[in-house]
Amino acid sequence: MLVSTKAIVLSAVKYGDSSLIVKCFTELSGVKSYLVKGVLSAKRGKIKPAYFQPLSQLEVVANHKNKGTLEYFKEVKMSYHYQNMHIDMGKNTMSLFLAEVLSHTIKEEEPNLDLFAYLENAFQWMDLHSQIANFHLYLLIQLTRFLGFFPGEYLNDARYFDLQEGVFTSIPLSEAFLVIEDFSEFPMLLGINFDAIETIKITRKQRQLLLKSILHYYELHLDDFKRPKSLEVLNEVFN
Repeated sequence: MLVSTKAIVLSAVKYGDSSLIVKCFTELSGVKSYLVKGVLSAKRGKIKPAYFQPLSQLEVVANHKNKGTLEYFKEVKMSYHYQNMHIDMGKNTMSLFLAEVLSHTIKEEEPNLDLFAYLENAFQWMDLHSQIANFHLYLLIQLTRFLGFFPGEYLNDARYFDLQEGVFTSIPLSEAFLVIEDFSEFPMLLGINFDAIETIKITRKQRQLLLKSILHYYELHLDDFKRPKSLEVLNEVFN
């Protein structure tokens, strides 16, 4: 079946000497993996390797056989041209990290129009703004809305956030919890929009500790979640 859809690149892995296997989150078909033959060869065609950088936003025409095998592109072009996402070291490192997280969390081969629109807008915002040190924290928390384990309502007298139960509470309910006094930025990230990210003041050490806790939250709620290999590089760049 020939499908025309927007797509966000999650990963691109070299296959053989000159080909790529590209994993995308598509607007109309969910997660799909494509074999792009000869794209790295000296004699390149219309489809260019630069299209497949992490989080690139594409407009593709593809042949979807929907048999659990690799699919094939017929046409590829950019649907949104990033200004500096892939040339700014901080943004490029964060895009690698977020693409890896999304690759481990979005699995369905079915449309999720709300999630696609959210990510599309989120990465365009990231591209256009310079103060993005807290962006990944905010995105990871907001992503849980679509994954089914967004934190419960914040209670003003809560002293803890229980990671296992996903709720704010006056006493820990499990062995995995955050002490709100130590992570006061966490509740702040729940109810703001993108433009308010820059107003949250957090030290580098606190940022790393909070990210570690958020990733643990993912591990507790997603059975096959893998801690991103790019985490160490992200911490080094934003240290």
